Amino acid sequence: MGPNGKALKHKLSHDTEREFGGTLGALCIPVFLPLTVLFLICTSRSPEASVLQWPPQLPSTVQLWDPLAPVVLLGWIGLHALLYLMPFGKVSEGLLLRDGTRLKYPINGFSSLCISAVMLMLLLGLGAPLGYLFELLLPLAASAIAASFLFSIYLYIRSFWAPSHALALGGNTGNPLYDFFIGRELNPRIGNFDLKYFCELRPGLIGWVVVNLGMLMEEVELRGSPSLAMILVNCFQLLYVADALWNEEAVLTTMDIVHDGFGFMLVFGDLAWVPFTYSLQTAFLVKHPQTLSLFKAAVIIALNGVGYYIFRKSNSQKNQFRRDLTHPSVAGLETIATATGKRLLVSGWWGLVRHPNYLGDLLMALAWSLPCGFSHLLPYFYVVYFTVLLIHREARDERQCRAKYGLAWDTYCRRVPYRIFPYIY
Repeated sequence: MGPNGKALKHKLSHDTEREFGGTLGALCIPVFLPLTVLFLICTSRSPEASVLQWPPQLPSTVQLWDPLAPVVLLGWIGLHALLYLMPFGKVSEGLLLRDGTRLKYPINGFSSLCISAVMLMLLLGLGAPLGYLFELLLPLAASAIAASFLFSIYLYIRSFWAPSHALALGGNTGNPLYDFFIGRELNPRIGNFDLKYFCELRPGLIGWVVVNLGMLMEEVELRGSPSLAMILVNCFQLLYVADALWNEEAVLTTMDIVHDGFGFMLVFGDLAWVPFTYSLQTAFLVKHPQTLSLFKAAVIIALNGVGYYIFRKSNSQKNQFRRDLTHPSVAGLETIATATGKRLLVSGWWGLVRHPNYLGDLLMALAWSLPCGFSHLLPYFYVVYFTVLLIHREARDERQCRAKYGLAWDTYCRRVPYRIFPYIY
């Protein structure tokens, strides 16, 4: 590449369109999202459980510290780092990188979930007070937030030793605040240990169902048995996590792995936001028990089942299409050719709306909140947040696909006019 080419490449890396509000977002989000996590946990255990309370309820510094919390957190992450390195499961290749290589990833997340489950059952059998996680929730969240900041600083510093082809296109703007937030390096590794891939589906995601189990055990200690509402939320969310880990290979084609750098945005999301806000319904039910009739439970189970069916079928179709166009399950589907040589699906699930997997995700999110009743807004935080998240992610997808596929994308949008909700949006 000549001097002009290098100058152009440098210019492109620094003029990349900034997302999440640019510098202002990169400054505010790392402040307000951690405070939001702590606020939601505090609110979930207060008698009123009101998200509209002013001033908002935040924990005291005494409530945020328990010497056991960082020990539990680091022990949990260490356990899953060890399980990640265990030689079981297959090894899969990721998508082609800019330097023409493909990284290899161990596909053993489901095995890690099963081993974790066996270990937890053994601990319960030995009388371990898993319900104490309810009391430890705030210190654990505070420890996870602190770990997220420290880990993100390490990732930002180490990225300056990474070769240019290893940097994320959107995270090399030259603005330290923004690059720290969005992530400079695409696939940071220590040897063969992929830090982003590990965090994406291991400690936080499996930690989420462990927190749920802790809330269930606390309810058992308080009331003698778990409520139907608590059991439903635990089962629904365990299914979701187990499905993600059973289909772990599919994450290798997602935006998080393929496009986004590994910075505070993903680190905090993986280690703090997911386990401590996605478990909000079970934390709420500990202090605010709900009674469900069998009919209501059946309706909620049906809703979750429909959402899961749409989510799984559409994702499986997409992943199979991306990996093997000739596979019998996708070979007969209608497609549109693009200038890049790739093809766009315009039939099957992806002819219904542009993101049928998001539709399934949102139906499940609603089913997770309905067991908590309608007396409080707090359990529906996840539905509202997830709707905003998926609409924002869809808009990011839209910009990237239009830039990548050009006229072919315009043709696709005319063929599939609805984005997430058929005949609505």
